[in-house]
Amino acid sequence: MKLPRRNFLHLAAGAAALPAVSRIARAQTYPSRPIRVIVPFAAGGQSDILARLIGQWLSERLGQPFVIENRPGAAANIGTEAVVRAPPDGYTLLLVSTTNAINATLYDRLNFDFLRDIAPVAGIISLPLVMVVNPSVPAKTVPEFTAYAKANPGKINLGSPGIGTPPHVAGELFKMMAGVDLVHVPYRGGGAVVSDLLGGQVQVFFGSTSLTIEQIRAGKLRPLAVTTATRWEGLPDIPTVGDFVSGYEASSLFGLGGPKQTPAAIIDRLNREINAALDDPTLKTRLIELGGTVLTGSPADFGKLLADDTEKWGKVIKFADIKPE
Repeated sequence: MKLPRRNFLHLAAGAAALPAVSRIARAQTYPSRPIRVIVPFAAGGQSDILARLIGQWLSERLGQPFVIENRPGAAANIGTEAVVRAPPDGYTLLLVSTTNAINATLYDRLNFDFLRDIAPVAGIISLPLVMVVNPSVPAKTVPEFTAYAKANPGKINLGSPGIGTPPHVAGELFKMMAGVDLVHVPYRGGGAVVSDLLGGQVQVFFGSTSLTIEQIRAGKLRPLAVTTATRWEGLPDIPTVGDFVSGYEASSLFGLGGPKQTPAAIIDRLNREINAALDDPTLKTRLIELGGTVLTGSPADFGKLLADDTEKWGKVIKFADIKPE
Protein backbone atom coordinates (compact mmCIF):
# COMPACT_ATOMS: atom_id res chain seq x y z
CA MET A 1 0.00 0.00 0.00
CA LYS A 2 1.31 3.41 -0.97
CA LEU A 3 1.15 6.18 1.59
CA PRO A 4 0.28 9.73 0.57
CA ARG A 5 3.42 11.86 0.45
CA ARG A 6 2.26 14.02 3.37
CA ASN A 7 1.73 10.98 5.61
CA PHE A 8 5.05 9.48 4.57
CA LEU A 9 6.95 12.66 5.42
CA HIS A 10 5.15 12.88 8.75
CA LEU A 11 6.12 9.31 9.65
CA ALA A 12 9.70 9.84 8.49
CA ALA A 13 10.04 12.96 10.61
CA GLY A 14 8.65 11.09 13.60
CA ALA A 15 11.13 8.25 13.12
CA ALA A 16 14.02 10.69 12.88
CA ALA A 17 12.95 12.28 16.17
CA LEU A 18 12.89 8.95 18.03
CA PRO A 19 16.59 8.92 19.04
CA ALA A 20 16.25 12.42 20.52
CA VAL A 21 13.04 11.47 22.32
CA SER A 22 14.74 8.32 23.61
CA ARG A 23 17.67 10.32 24.95
CA ILE A 24 15.35 12.78 26.69
CA ALA A 25 13.35 9.91 28.21
CA ARG A 26 16.53 8.27 29.50
CA ALA A 27 17.65 11.56 31.04
CA GLN A 28 14.28 12.04 32.73
CA THR A 29 14.40 8.61 34.36
CA TYR A 30 18.14 8.83 35.17
CA PRO A 31 19.44 7.23 37.26
CA SER A 32 17.49 3.98 37.29
CA ARG A 33 20.34 1.68 38.34
CA PRO A 34 23.73 1.86 40.14
CA ILE A 35 26.42 4.18 38.77
CA ARG A 36 30.11 3.24 38.69
CA VAL A 37 32.68 5.89 39.55
CA ILE A 38 36.07 4.68 38.40
CA VAL A 39 38.96 6.03 40.46
CA PRO A 40 42.19 5.43 38.50
CA PHE A 41 44.26 5.18 41.70
CA ALA A 42 44.57 2.71 44.57
CA ALA A 43 42.09 2.69 47.45
CA GLY A 44 42.77 4.78 50.53
CA GLY A 45 44.39 7.80 48.89
CA GLN A 46 43.16 11.34 48.46
CA SER A 47 41.39 10.55 45.19
CA ASP A 48 39.58 7.60 46.72
CA ILE A 49 38.45 9.63 49.74
CA LEU A 50 37.08 12.40 47.49
CA ALA A 51 35.19 9.93 45.30
CA ARG A 52 33.62 8.21 48.30
CA LEU A 53 32.57 11.50 49.90
CA ILE A 54 30.84 12.80 46.78
CA GLY A 55 29.53 9.33 45.87
CA GLN A 56 27.84 8.88 49.23
CA TRP A 57 26.14 12.27 48.96
CA LEU A 58 24.94 11.59 45.42
CA SER A 59 23.68 8.12 46.40
CA GLU A 60 21.48 9.61 49.10
CA ARG A 61 20.34 12.44 46.82
CA LEU A 62 19.56 10.41 43.69
CA GLY A 63 18.40 7.17 45.28
CA GLN A 64 20.86 4.91 43.46
CA PRO A 65 24.24 3.56 44.66
CA PHE A 66 27.37 5.27 43.38
CA VAL A 67 29.80 2.36 43.40
CA ILE A 68 33.46 3.38 43.72
CA GLU A 69 35.69 1.13 41.63
CA ASN A 70 39.46 1.51 41.99
CA ARG A 71 41.34 0.85 38.73
CA PRO A 72 44.97 1.84 39.43
CA GLY A 73 47.80 1.38 36.97
CA ALA A 74 49.80 3.13 34.25
CA ALA A 75 49.62 6.50 36.04
CA ALA A 76 45.80 6.62 35.89
CA ASN A 77 45.64 5.70 32.19
CA ILE A 78 44.09 2.24 32.72
CA GLY A 79 41.11 3.56 34.64
CA THR A 80 40.71 6.51 32.29
CA GLU A 81 40.64 4.28 29.20
CA ALA A 82 38.01 2.06 30.85
CA VAL A 83 35.70 5.09 31.05
CA VAL A 84 36.56 6.21 27.51
CA ARG A 85 35.42 2.77 26.24
CA ALA A 86 32.28 2.62 28.41
CA PRO A 87 28.79 3.25 27.01
CA PRO A 88 27.99 6.98 27.11
CA ASP A 89 24.87 6.55 29.21
CA GLY A 90 25.84 8.25 32.47
CA TYR A 91 26.34 4.98 34.35
CA THR A 92 30.15 5.01 34.20
CA LEU A 93 31.98 8.09 35.45
CA LEU A 94 35.64 8.95 36.00
CA LEU A 95 37.24 10.74 38.91
CA VAL A 96 39.18 13.23 36.80
CA SER A 97 42.35 14.85 38.14
CA THR A 98 45.33 16.97 37.19
CA THR A 99 47.15 13.71 36.47
CA ASN A 100 44.94 13.32 33.37
CA ALA A 101 45.94 16.80 32.20
CA ILE A 102 49.63 15.99 32.71
CA ASN A 103 49.40 12.61 30.97
CA ALA A 104 47.97 14.21 27.83
CA THR A 105 51.46 15.50 27.00
CA LEU A 106 53.64 13.15 29.04
CA TYR A 107 52.60 10.06 27.06
CA ASP A 108 53.05 10.05 23.30
CA ARG A 109 50.96 6.94 22.55
CA LEU A 110 47.80 6.80 24.58
CA ASN A 111 44.81 4.93 23.17
CA PHE A 112 42.63 7.98 23.77
CA ASP A 113 42.69 11.77 23.72
CA PHE A 114 41.70 12.94 27.19
CA LEU A 115 40.21 16.32 26.27
CA ARG A 116 38.39 14.85 23.26
CA ASP A 117 37.18 11.57 24.74
CA ILE A 118 36.16 12.53 28.30
CA ALA A 119 33.21 14.89 28.73
CA PRO A 120 33.60 17.18 31.76
CA VAL A 121 30.73 16.89 34.22
CA ALA A 122 31.67 18.98 37.26
CA GLY A 123 34.61 20.11 39.34
CA ILE A 124 34.82 19.03 42.97
CA ILE A 125 37.90 20.48 44.62
CA SER A 126 41.25 22.18 44.03
CA LEU A 127 44.01 21.18 46.44
CA PRO A 128 47.21 23.12 47.14
CA LEU A 129 50.71 21.74 47.46
CA VAL A 130 53.17 23.00 50.05
CA MET A 131 56.80 23.78 49.25
CA VAL A 132 58.64 22.29 52.24
CA VAL A 133 62.33 21.90 53.05
CA ASN A 134 64.40 19.95 55.51
CA PRO A 135 65.21 22.24 58.48
CA SER A 136 68.92 21.91 57.69
CA VAL A 137 68.38 24.00 54.54
CA PRO A 138 69.50 27.55 55.39
CA ALA A 139 66.43 29.22 53.90
CA LYS A 140 63.26 30.42 55.61
CA THR A 141 61.65 32.09 52.59
CA VAL A 142 61.28 31.41 48.88
CA PRO A 143 63.74 34.24 47.95
CA GLU A 144 66.31 32.83 50.40
CA PHE A 145 65.83 29.34 48.95
CA THR A 146 66.18 30.66 45.40
CA ALA A 147 69.42 32.44 46.30
CA TYR A 148 70.71 29.31 48.05
CA ALA A 149 69.84 27.13 45.05
CA LYS A 150 71.55 29.52 42.63
CA ALA A 151 74.66 29.47 44.80
CA ASN A 152 74.60 25.64 44.79
CA PRO A 153 73.51 24.56 41.30
CA GLY A 154 72.94 20.81 40.93
CA LYS A 155 73.51 20.18 44.65
CA ILE A 156 69.95 20.35 45.98
CA ASN A 157 67.65 17.35 45.58
CA LEU A 158 63.97 17.79 44.70
CA GLY A 159 61.92 14.78 45.76
CA SER A 160 58.66 13.68 44.12
CA PRO A 161 56.28 10.68 44.29
CA GLY A 162 57.23 9.80 40.71
CA ILE A 163 57.91 11.13 37.23
CA GLY A 164 55.04 13.21 35.91
CA THR A 165 53.14 13.42 39.19
CA PRO A 166 51.66 16.80 40.21
CA PRO A 167 54.41 17.38 42.83
CA HIS A 168 57.05 16.66 40.17
CA VAL A 169 55.70 19.07 37.57
CA ALA A 170 55.04 21.69 40.28
CA GLY A 171 58.73 21.46 41.17
CA GLU A 172 59.75 21.65 37.53
CA LEU A 173 57.55 24.73 37.07
CA PHE A 174 59.37 26.34 40.00
CA LYS A 175 62.75 25.44 38.53
CA MET A 176 61.72 26.93 35.19
CA MET A 177 60.23 30.15 36.56
CA ALA A 178 62.78 30.77 39.34
CA GLY A 179 65.75 29.83 37.15
CA VAL A 180 67.28 27.30 39.55
CA ASP A 181 69.01 23.97 38.98
CA LEU A 182 67.59 21.28 41.27
CA VAL A 183 68.17 17.54 40.88
CA HIS A 184 64.91 15.62 40.58
CA VAL A 185 64.80 12.41 42.64
CA PRO A 186 61.64 10.34 41.89
CA TYR A 187 60.23 7.90 44.44
CA ARG A 188 57.37 5.42 44.36
CA GLY A 189 54.90 7.30 46.51
CA GLY A 190 54.76 10.40 48.64
CA GLY A 191 55.41 8.63 51.94
CA ALA A 192 58.87 7.57 50.77
CA VAL A 193 59.67 11.16 49.78
CA VAL A 194 58.70 12.50 53.20
CA SER A 195 60.81 9.82 54.90
CA ASP A 196 63.91 10.80 52.95
CA LEU A 197 63.14 14.50 53.28
CA LEU A 198 63.11 14.07 57.06
CA GLY A 199 66.36 12.12 56.80
CA GLY A 200 68.03 14.79 54.65
CA GLN A 201 68.51 12.67 51.51
CA VAL A 202 66.35 15.19 49.62
CA GLN A 203 66.09 18.83 50.57
CA VAL A 204 62.87 20.16 49.03
CA PHE A 205 59.44 18.75 48.19
CA PHE A 206 56.24 20.17 46.72
CA GLY A 207 53.93 17.92 48.71
CA SER A 208 50.22 17.59 49.33
CA THR A 209 48.82 19.09 52.49
CA SER A 210 47.73 15.65 53.72
CA LEU A 211 51.29 14.35 53.47
CA THR A 212 53.09 17.33 54.95
CA ILE A 213 50.86 19.08 57.50
CA GLU A 214 51.61 16.84 60.51
CA GLN A 215 55.36 17.11 59.99
CA ILE A 216 55.05 20.88 59.54
CA ARG A 217 53.07 21.27 62.77
CA ALA A 218 55.61 19.09 64.59
CA GLY A 219 58.42 21.36 63.38
CA LYS A 220 60.10 18.55 61.45
CA LEU A 221 59.63 20.21 58.05
CA ARG A 222 59.80 23.91 57.23
CA PRO A 223 57.09 25.29 54.94
CA LEU A 224 58.22 28.06 52.62
CA ALA A 225 55.06 28.63 50.59
CA VAL A 226 51.87 27.13 49.21
CA THR A 227 51.54 26.68 45.47
CA THR A 228 48.03 28.01 44.90
CA ALA A 229 47.20 31.58 43.89
CA THR A 230 45.85 32.37 47.36
CA ARG A 231 46.95 31.38 50.84
CA TRP A 232 45.67 28.16 52.38
CA GLU A 233 43.64 28.57 55.56
CA GLY A 234 45.38 25.53 57.07
CA LEU A 235 48.64 27.53 57.10
CA PRO A 236 47.36 31.12 57.06
CA ASP A 237 50.75 32.68 57.86
CA ILE A 238 52.53 30.94 54.97
CA PRO A 239 52.73 32.98 51.73
CA THR A 240 52.22 31.69 48.21
CA VAL A 241 55.05 30.90 45.81
CA GLY A 242 53.47 33.45 43.49
CA ASP A 243 54.14 36.18 46.05
CA PHE A 244 57.80 35.88 45.09
CA VAL A 245 57.77 34.16 41.66
CA SER A 246 55.28 36.19 39.65
CA GLY A 247 52.65 34.10 37.88
CA TYR A 248 53.49 30.82 39.62
CA GLU A 249 50.48 28.63 40.44
CA ALA A 250 50.10 24.88 40.83
CA SER A 251 47.22 22.91 42.26
CA SER A 252 45.63 19.48 42.02
CA LEU A 253 42.18 19.61 40.43
CA PHE A 254 39.58 16.91 40.94
CA GLY A 255 36.14 16.43 39.42
CA LEU A 256 33.95 14.00 37.52
CA GLY A 257 33.82 13.22 33.82
CA GLY A 258 32.10 10.71 31.57
CA PRO A 259 32.54 9.20 28.11
CA LYS A 260 32.11 11.63 25.22
CA GLN A 261 28.59 11.71 23.79
CA THR A 262 27.06 11.23 27.23
CA PRO A 263 23.69 12.99 26.84
CA ALA A 264 23.86 16.67 27.77
CA ALA A 265 20.72 16.32 29.89
CA ILE A 266 22.43 13.67 32.05
CA ILE A 267 25.62 15.74 32.37
CA ASP A 268 23.57 18.78 33.36
CA ARG A 269 21.63 16.75 35.95
CA LEU A 270 24.82 15.44 37.51
CA ASN A 271 26.38 18.89 37.42
CA ARG A 272 23.42 20.41 39.29
CA GLU A 273 23.51 17.69 41.92
CA ILE A 274 27.28 17.97 42.42
CA ASN A 275 27.04 21.74 42.78
CA ALA A 276 24.30 21.19 45.35
CA ALA A 277 26.64 18.78 47.15
CA LEU A 278 29.39 21.40 47.21
CA ASP A 279 26.96 23.86 48.80
CA ASP A 280 25.93 21.38 51.48
CA PRO A 281 27.52 22.69 54.72
CA THR A 282 28.48 19.26 56.05
CA LEU A 283 30.09 17.98 52.86
CA LYS A 284 31.70 21.34 52.12
CA THR A 285 33.31 21.30 55.57
CA ARG A 286 34.66 17.79 54.97
CA LEU A 287 36.17 18.85 51.65
CA ILE A 288 37.74 21.99 53.11
CA GLU A 289 39.22 19.87 55.90
CA LEU A 290 41.13 18.01 53.18
CA GLY A 291 42.84 21.33 52.44
CA GLY A 292 41.04 22.39 49.31
CA THR A 293 38.78 24.92 47.67
CA VAL A 294 35.50 23.64 46.23
CA LEU A 295 35.06 24.01 42.45
CA THR A 296 31.47 24.95 41.73
CA GLY A 297 30.48 25.77 38.15
CA SER A 298 29.15 24.43 34.88
CA PRO A 299 30.52 21.52 32.84
CA ALA A 300 32.06 24.12 30.52
CA ASP A 301 33.76 25.82 33.48
CA PHE A 302 35.36 22.54 34.55
CA GLY A 303 36.29 21.75 30.95
CA LYS A 304 38.12 25.08 30.66
CA LEU A 305 40.06 24.40 33.87
CA LEU A 306 41.16 21.03 32.47
CA ALA A 307 42.09 22.51 29.09
CA ASP A 308 44.11 25.29 30.74
CA ASP A 309 45.82 22.74 33.02
CA THR A 310 46.65 20.53 30.04
CA GLU A 311 48.20 23.46 28.17
CA LYS A 312 50.21 24.68 31.17
CA TRP A 313 51.64 21.31 32.15
CA GLY A 314 52.29 20.46 28.51
CA LYS A 315 54.63 23.46 28.29
CA VAL A 316 56.44 22.43 31.49
CA ILE A 317 56.86 18.83 30.33
CA LYS A 318 58.29 19.93 27.00
CA PHE A 319 60.57 22.55 28.57
CA ALA A 320 61.95 20.10 31.15
CA ASP A 321 61.99 17.25 28.59
CA ILE A 322 60.18 14.95 31.02
CA LYS A 323 59.80 11.37 29.83
CA PRO A 324 57.55 8.74 31.42
CA GLU A 325 59.10 5.86 33.36
